[in-house]
Amino acid sequence: MEVDVELLENLLWLCRIPSPTGEERNLADELAQRLAALPSASPPRRYGDSLVAPLTRGSGGPKILLVGQLDVANAGQRGEARTENNRALGAGAAEKSGLCLMLDLAERRPQVHADITLVFHARGACGFDASELRVVMKQDTELRGADFALVLKPTDNKLQLGSGGSTHATLAFAGRTGHSGLPGAGVNAIHKFARVLSQLAAFEPVPDVVDGLTWYEMMNATSAHGGRSGSVVPDHLEVNVHHTYGPSTSSHTSQERLMALVDRVGAVRFEELSRPAPPNRNHALIAALEQSGVQGVEARQTWSEVASFTTLGIPAANFGPGAERTMHALNEVTELSELARAQTILDQWFAKMA
Repeated sequence: MEVDVELLENLLWLCRIPSPTGEERNLADELAQRLAALPSASPPRRYGDSLVAPLTRGSGGPKILLVGQLDVANAGQRGEARTENNRALGAGAAEKSGLCLMLDLAERRPQVHADITLVFHARGACGFDASELRVVMKQDTELRGADFALVLKPTDNKLQLGSGGSTHATLAFAGRTGHSGLPGAGVNAIHKFARVLSQLAAFEPVPDVVDGLTWYEMMNATSAHGGRSGSVVPDHLEVNVHHTYGPSTSSHTSQERLMALVDRVGAVRFEELSRPAPPNRNHALIAALEQSGVQGVEARQTWSEVASFTTLGIPAANFGPGAERTMHALNEVTELSELARAQTILDQWFAKMA
């Protein structure tokens, strides 16, 4: 499938404007200028470094939000965005493929029997509480009346339903300093963590099946900080543990499992609590998208904004052409054929709303 030249140029344009998390202003400025010059139902609205662009109104069809994050995680990417072997490569080549489709809709303006609003938000990599999407949804009252939200994440053009839950916790272990070469001197905080570490290392993924889709519960230590010097028994250790889980597990249960993991040898401080979301597989707009040429239907293993919309009472799903496994990698990737396919899938989905 051949990619539209303007579609590819838009993706490269988006990628060549750096927007690491927390530094999205330049991209927001450039996008605001382009959107302001295009025909729309009303002028774009700005909230910090986020934009809301109403495309169509008065259609009599469903009120649909197309949602994309402006930021890209800084993974030390190699070189600027480019095309090689029928692929787009570079920082944002996967993450910004959804933004590319949104900009394409604003410029092409295909006939759609729906009220479409584009939502470009900053700090998407920070979870809903720290994301500007929370601010946008709070301040822009029109958005809260939406019937559906399509979150344009890299999914390899698969329809990903629901959202995994996510808990980040800091496990703190206290000891007492002493000379590490003297028997019985001090209490080793790192050694206190040994039993917990062995449980984490032995943790096997636990399946959670909902509506025929499978999530996996995972628990991983992702960072550790502690100790003083080479000959001092460490009196402190802090370890970040990331617990991910499916819709059958609540955020409260996740917290209980992490506290049980420590079991009085340390303290637990919860840093981020992101609830899961059910798949809503029988929703009419989700069923229509499933029948529009997507490359399969699966569970969204990691947390996404779908969970936030579900909390607000707005059904949502994840979809996008970017290669999911290249997110946050040295070279993000979107196959150009998949970019063109995603454009066709969205057009077919919109056609079903007539």
